[in-house]
Amino acid sequence: MRTFAGIPEKYATLENADIILQSIPYDGTSTWGKGADKGFFAFLDAAENMELYDIETDSEVYYKGIHIPDAWTDLESPEHMFRATYDRTKKLLEKDKFLTFFGGEHSISIGVIKAFYEKYQNLTVLQLDAHADLRSTYEGTPYNHACAVYDASHNCNLLQIGIRSMDVSEKQYMDYDKTYFADEMHYSRDWIDNSINQMTDDVYITIDLDVLDPSIMPATGTPEPGGLTWYRLINYLQSVFEQKNIVGFDIVELAPIEGLHAPQYLAAKLYYKMLSYKFM
Repeated sequence: MRTFAGIPEKYATLENADIILQSIPYDGTSTWGKGADKGFFAFLDAAENMELYDIETDSEVYYKGIHIPDAWTDLESPEHMFRATYDRTKKLLEKDKFLTFFGGEHSISIGVIKAFYEKYQNLTVLQLDAHADLRSTYEGTPYNHACAVYDASHNCNLLQIGIRSMDVSEKQYMDYDKTYFADEMHYSRDWIDNSINQMTDDVYITIDLDVLDPSIMPATGTPEPGGLTWYRLINYLQSVFEQKNIVGFDIVELAPIEGLHAPQYLAAKLYYKMLSYKFM
């Protein structure tokens, strides 16, 4: 039995774990750099070389238990992927667990988020991303990675953080009062308090790793210059976790680069840091 970060099996069984880490290695609609379907195994390899004491929170959150179910791999088409992730997330939500998901490309979030906003009546979706992902359809399907939060924008309170690339067609769907562009964020810290004040109590976080600058996160399908740095990202997340009820999160778009270990190590640290904030 392979466990997250090599933690003892007694902390990794479904019965004993408070946390579920669900892999969705789907990479069916990415349009440039491929490899997000291989991200989870690289992430696990990196986690096994990570120290599990978190200095900032003075905690070892793995004692809460982290269970890894079988990956959702039978995702034959964008439409089937959406239906399967939606149905299976609804079933996971029946369990008394904190749900986390690891992609795969960003389209995996569409069905997951739908299941969450149907459970939580007044849900905020906090999207950290380089791209707006607000196209209604792309390449013949509404379940493309370029459409990752279109449905969320119509059904819950969507906040977009770190955006620095979009198509002109997405302007009609964008709420500019709740969109924080990377160039504006660079010169001010007002966006932190302003965005948190716009959130409802229950928040689901979706993180496309390309929100980070490619100098520290080059292993994504479409790396965009001008992204967030490590401490700016985690300081923001700490504030969000402290002030809001985070009901779940996903991390997507890790596309490993052969011979380069730093990106997947960053992803593993980010995942563990978010758990440390949640259970702090």
